[in-house]
Amino acid sequence: MDTNTDEVRKRLIETFRPQLKNLIKTEQVVHRIHFLTEEQKEQILHQNGDLRAADRLITEVLKAQHEPGWFRVFVDALEQGGCERAAKYAEGQIPSAEQEADNDLYVELIRILFPSLLDKMDAADVCVHCYSSKLITDADKDIINAEAEPRNKASKLLGRIVKGPEGWFSTFLNILRQTEHNELYKLLSGQSVNEQHGESSAWLQCPVKTPIHFSPLALCLSPPPSYCASIHIHLLNNSCPCVLCVPDECDSRAEAGESPKKQIVLRDYQMEVARPALEGKNIIVCLPTGSGKTRVAVYITKEHLDQRKKQGLPAKVIVLVNKVPLVEQLYSEEFLKFLKPTYKVERVSGNSELKISFPEIVKRYDVVVCTAQILENSLERAVSGEDEGVHLSDLSLIVIDECHHTQKGGVYNHIMMRFLTQKHKNKRLEKERKKTKPLPQILGLTASPGVGGATKMSKTEEHILRICANLDASTIMTANLGQYRKESEKKVESIEARKADPFGDVIKKIMNEIHEHAGLNPGHECGSQTYEQWVVQTERDAVKEGNENVRDCVDHLKQYNTGLQMSNTIRMCDAFSFLNSFYEDEKKKKTSPDGEAINTTDTERFLFTLFEGMVQVRSVEKFLAPN
Repeated sequence: MDTNTDEVRKRLIETFRPQLKNLIKTEQVVHRIHFLTEEQKEQILHQNGDLRAADRLITEVLKAQHEPGWFRVFVDALEQGGCERAAKYAEGQIPSAEQEADNDLYVELIRILFPSLLDKMDAADVCVHCYSSKLITDADKDIINAEAEPRNKASKLLGRIVKGPEGWFSTFLNILRQTEHNELYKLLSGQSVNEQHGESSAWLQCPVKTPIHFSPLALCLSPPPSYCASIHIHLLNNSCPCVLCVPDECDSRAEAGESPKKQIVLRDYQMEVARPALEGKNIIVCLPTGSGKTRVAVYITKEHLDQRKKQGLPAKVIVLVNKVPLVEQLYSEEFLKFLKPTYKVERVSGNSELKISFPEIVKRYDVVVCTAQILENSLERAVSGEDEGVHLSDLSLIVIDECHHTQKGGVYNHIMMRFLTQKHKNKRLEKERKKTKPLPQILGLTASPGVGGATKMSKTEEHILRICANLDASTIMTANLGQYRKESEKKVESIEARKADPFGDVIKKIMNEIHEHAGLNPGHECGSQTYEQWVVQTERDAVKEGNENVRDCVDHLKQYNTGLQMSNTIRMCDAFSFLNSFYEDEKKKKTSPDGEAINTTDTERFLFTLFEGMVQVRSVEKFLAPN
């Protein structure tokens, strides 16, 4: 077989379409395939569920106008997007039938025990270990950490673990053991199952058709997915067989060609806080974390769009967030999920790769989820005349997430100062009987307005009133959650601080040498979140300016900064292992099959030499040891 021909490659992809659909992380792959048009990418990402999106991606890749090297681009996109197993299938590197059967069983076990994993797993702790073990990628980590609610975080984490590299299940089991999730470890490894029946506990090695017995779990009933047909599930102490639903209902419906329900149903307290906004008033919705503030905002947005459509008025909604990962979270899990296909929804952040301008996106879409700085930049360009930009009069509703940040010096406040300035101008124009400019309705969301550092009640009231004034809000809407109230539990454990940090000392010294080499002055402490933000902005500027040396340096600085952050929660040797893996991968990219260095710049050689020097110095011996 001539595996170099396009037809053979297409047949390979088509043959393994079922496996590829289950392994591809579409949102992390699609933007890396340059031969797909922006319209194709948009259509792919707007599919209902991961399975349909991955299926559409495969279809678009197969029918695209193929230029030389297209297959390599596709495979590289899979590898760089954290889908190594999918890349192997695409290249015809097929696991044995036994390995495939084992993997299918492990995936099914995760699905079956999904409720228990959501309830009992500390996703934040497990996520850190999964990342250091290379079970998930940088992009995976950002998406997972963007989730505020623990169960949602755990759900995202599990969804990416099952698409991880070969050996993901055993790695996951080891992580559960390391993080002292003993009950989950025993449940997944089978150590505590069937003991009362005297059956073998090594059920993970059983054939797929062997009955598997589980303790009763809170599992939902649904028609069985096709891939469960050969596995028989029985609940102990219950003679009736129970058919289990998969966690991702959207995907299972997508497989059947059905559309998921998009009806927004609010609880009584949610409807209560939404009511003034539905009347067109500017308000702040203040509800505890996990009580559905964003769902209220989606409902208000839909009603706003519906009403203005009925009245024949223009409608345009901008949803502002203050962190890049929140853009994807609010877009995919809330606004797109409930507003599509009635309304067109898009998201834009500093990480977006879009070929059309932000003003053009605002014109084309009904709802745009973006970081506040992007809107502020566009408003400023409209004023300066640099380009057409965006005007506040183009918008009919602005939703501001985490609105308690609308304070002096913040980007939210800059946007609202423009709003308030125009509002005062409109009052003057009204008196002069001149035409005023329309202004959008404002909806703020927060879990708490805070106290602004106040120590007295009067100062606290002043702080809250100032936030209301900055947002032009007539009231702060809150509610009694009643039966839906979630009682928080605070647990504090004291640990002894490290007497010495040889890892941090060496890494910071290397980072400072890179700063000096690239002529950079961060002005932030290495290992901090503000430093990470500075790195992202500097990398973006370097790409725009075409400065390859600075871009290479900040790419390595980003990895060092992540290593420093990891060392605060995991062993220094594990943080070092993370950095070592990064450099091993980088050196492979710059080495030919015969071992010779290729296309290596002076800056890259400088960076490699720095890291190799760190490995050789005696000061790192302490953190190279696993204990």
